Amino acid sequence: MLADAARMRRVAIILFLLLAGSPAWSGAWLRDKGTAFVSAAVTAFKEQDYGYDYKGSFYAEYGLRENLTLGLDVEEHRDLYGHALVFARLPVADFDNAGRFAAEIAIGAHHRQMRAWALYKATLSYGKGFQTGWGNGWIAVDAALEYRTHDTLYRKLDLTAGLSSPWLVNPLLQIETAYQSDRPFHWRVRPSVMISTKDSPATWILGLERTDARKNTGIRLAIWNTF
Repeated sequence: MLADAARMRRVAIILFLLLAGSPAWSGAWLRDKGTAFVSAAVTAFKEQDYGYDYKGSFYAEYGLRENLTLGLDVEEHRDLYGHALVFARLPVADFDNAGRFAAEIAIGAHHRQMRAWALYKATLSYGKGFQTGWGNGWIAVDAALEYRTHDTLYRKLDLTAGLSSPWLVNPLLQIETAYQSDRPFHWRVRPSVMISTKDSPATWILGLERTDARKNTGIRLAIWNTF
């Protein structure tokens, strides 16, 4: 338990060091040339033995050119398993008010404790902005094929929707799904709120997480930053 507490403190320190930026989203949207986006998050579930099961993630992307965004995606689950990916995103089509498409190619590694394997991922993303009586919003859909050399092919479909009004609090919903042949269907749902003020460049994300693998609900804390 002491080791887990120490790891939780390290994740919290990283979050506070990233306090500078404003909300943003990726998917079908590319970064403007010379701009960057960074996010960090931690999710914790209460265990029956009074300990915590947790995972941390770090995500960054940079607009190398107007039509090319490069990035890094890292996730770690209590030093037991996780992945690290580098990716490139390119525009596919822009239909103005009807939305846009982008493609992403990623390569990296997936590990379970001390063993690691190559990881390849291809993603097609659709994104669309919209207006509501409560403010501007967006929706993003990501369809991906993920191949881990030690495992079967993963088919993933994710959805993200949120509002970006000038209010102090805005809603955010994330749904992630994954499927493998002859394996159970996996899902994860995160209803959250985005908290930001006009005087602060930071946007905090506070939410809940439910998955098919657990009966209890986890708590998620994240921060978004642009530079």
